[in-house]
Amino acid sequence: MVVSKGRRSPVEVTPELIARVVAVFGESGSVGAASRAAGCAHSTARRLLVEAGLFPAAPQPLGKPRERAEFDELIAVGVHHSVAARRVGVSVDTGRYWKQGIRRSHGGRKIYPDGRVTGPPAKNPARKTPMDEVVGTGRLLSLQERLTIADGLVNQESMRSIATRLGRSTSTITREVGGHRDPQGRYTPHRAHRDAAGARARPKASKLAHQGPLREYVVDGLSRKLSPEQISNRLRVDHPDDESMRVSHETIYQALYFQARGGLKREVQTALRTGRGMRKPQARGARRPRFVEPMIMISDRPACIEDRAVPGHWEGDLIIGKNSGSAIGTLVERATRYVMLLHLPEGHDAVTVRDQLITAMNRLPEHLRGSLTWDQGAEMAAHTSFTMATDMPVYFCDPASPWQRGSNENTNGLLRQYFPKGTDLSVHGPEELEYVAQELNARPRKTLDWATPAERLRDLLQKA
Repeated sequence: MVVSKGRRSPVEVTPELIARVVAVFGESGSVGAASRAAGCAHSTARRLLVEAGLFPAAPQPLGKPRERAEFDELIAVGVHHSVAARRVGVSVDTGRYWKQGIRRSHGGRKIYPDGRVTGPPAKNPARKTPMDEVVGTGRLLSLQERLTIADGLVNQESMRSIATRLGRSTSTITREVGGHRDPQGRYTPHRAHRDAAGARARPKASKLAHQGPLREYVVDGLSRKLSPEQISNRLRVDHPDDESMRVSHETIYQALYFQARGGLKREVQTALRTGRGMRKPQARGARRPRFVEPMIMISDRPACIEDRAVPGHWEGDLIIGKNSGSAIGTLVERATRYVMLLHLPEGHDAVTVRDQLITAMNRLPEHLRGSLTWDQGAEMAAHTSFTMATDMPVYFCDPASPWQRGSNENTNGLLRQYFPKGTDLSVHGPEELEYVAQELNARPRKTLDWATPAERLRDLLQKA
């Protein structure tokens, strides 16, 4: 009897073939080894073993769930992964991968918990992924649903009945059955699942992989030190009617950090604020002593300042240079995020900082001189005389609580792109500080609905 046609030559099932399949399977426990030894297809060997009662008819689960569960239990009670692997009957390498959360796919690739993939590239990404992971993600049919459809057809159920049982549209079941019949008109669920996975494979190049207006816009934004999120959302503002000028911030990050996803890797050191892929914890220095003169704490600050409803309230701080020998004063208006920088070439003692603050604030219109929030650094020891000169109260944050002046802390992080830590900040003149402030004030901000601080401040001045 001919049992298979196609790429293989027709195979006739004989008692000798069946005996060979059964014997090799009994020795190795592998359907694949039995099919190779007998010279027949894997499906033929499996069917013969099912008929002989040596292999379950139900589809086998992917991987080794029972062994994995036993392995996890042993690891939980403190057994070394190599010992646990031998006890459950898997290799030491497999045990190590399970412990580290590494998944292995066909073709020698390893998929790490953080999403990294190592090994040779897949020739067909969809087919190289376990089938239950490729198809069956909610709107797409899973393998189990396709098996249910096949059982329903065998039992001569209607399409509507099958759809109701699966909670699917009748048209979905109709299209599935009509599109995946074999030459004999039969619906085969496993083949349908494989074909669906293959049809989903859409290898396409990143939007930023080739030269064009979109890539040029992104590169220009990165050169101006905009973040990927700012670039992505500003595209909609600058090109509202051009759908080709759209890219997600994740695509930009991938183009920067993954060589195969867009070719922007060489710009990463200058493109992003940190210049690295992961955040580096920063050690905190010793807190400076409190002031002799009484302070107004942030807990006493009016609610209208806290919710940013009224403009004219500022947050301030210093960014310190090498060996604390130089500094730049930073001021951020809470409502508009507008930035001003203080030139401190002679030092950053309390008197110098006070005088520069008074000069900066007196340049502002009266309705933008509301209050100042600062930390408890020694440079604000002359806060009382500052308040007398400007009529602006100073509110002090709690110790070790930088989030209480979050806008200023965020701005200080941005400024470190221009003024790196460990450098002499006194070499930067007032013209350079003004240029940097203007560049920051021209950045679109998510919290401002992608307007810029300069635009928001301009609106305030026009209303006044």
